[in-house]
Amino acid sequence: MPLGALRPSPLVEQATQLLRDQIAEGHWPVGTRLPAETALAKTLGVGRSTVREALRALAGAGLVQARQGSGVFVVATEPAEDWPTRLRRAAITDVYEVRVLVEVEAAQLAARRRTEDDLTAIGAALARRREAAGDDTTGFVDADIALHAAVVEAAHNPVLTGLFTEFTPVLRQALVDLVELLDLRADDPNHGDAGHAALVDAIAASDAAAAGGVLRDELDRTLAQLRSV
Repeated sequence: MPLGALRPSPLVEQATQLLRDQIAEGHWPVGTRLPAETALAKTLGVGRSTVREALRALAGAGLVQARQGSGVFVVATEPAEDWPTRLRRAAITDVYEVRVLVEVEAAQLAARRRTEDDLTAIGAALARRREAAGDDTTGFVDADIALHAAVVEAAHNPVLTGLFTEFTPVLRQALVDLVELLDLRADDPNHGDAGHAALVDAIAASDAAAAGGVLRDELDRTLAQLRSV
């Protein structure tokens, strides 16, 4: 199947897409060595530098791999998904299970490591969550997530903070949907306030076991609600 010459436009993007399509369609099966840069450049009607950049892009997507002295080989027919994409495609219950692991540990670390500035930030976030009882669902969920983020931040572990940040967009929409679907705030606009207050108190008291236990109970209840939907 001939590749065909390219039309004027960003040539690297065109070359990358055309080569990717050929790989996806099985023109070059996994394990196949691609033609040399010179041959690809001649077929596509572009310079070798354009082909080289296109091959770099394909390698970055996990489709091809350069082997020194042997050439460039096809190693996959579908691009590797990045972490945010995997999170968007994952079941929310799977994401939430990981959230439990991340946040419970973060709460315990926060109880051990929190500073006075952390306590101020956590206290302010709790107050804002209470104020948000008068907001719509989105505003209330945003305030809830901000409190959890303040707790994670107080753990002073940048990896935990990064993981929570990656989860946030997926969690936010799931929680908005859950609150509205189950009408969780119908009788209590400040749903979950007692548990969050207990979490803040445990962190302030440097009680790691209590902080982890309170948060695990809260997150487990939410996870059970998600599974029931």
